[in-house]
Amino acid sequence: MSERKKQTVTYPLRLPASLKMAVREIAREDGTSINQFVNTAVAEKVSAMRTAEFFAERRAEADIELARRLLRRPGGQPPDDDDRMS
Repeated sequence: MSERKKQTVTYPLRLPASLKMAVREIAREDGTSINQFVNTAVAEKVSAMRTAEFFAERRAEADIELARRLLRRPGGQPPDDDDRMS
């Protein structure tokens, strides 16, 4: 199986001077570069947006009444002795 190489592209980014100074300071305190900070911030934002989309799609298919019935059902068996928290 061939290993897929990471492909990177250059993207010129314009930031207000005050924001760049804040990013520079945070990256310095974190021991990373501005580039790494921006990469991480963008990855976190993309992840958050995709997660929100995921749950919005599932919400559209949810059967709320079924979920409520499941939550109201009587309890099952108590946990086994070796499955209890001390």
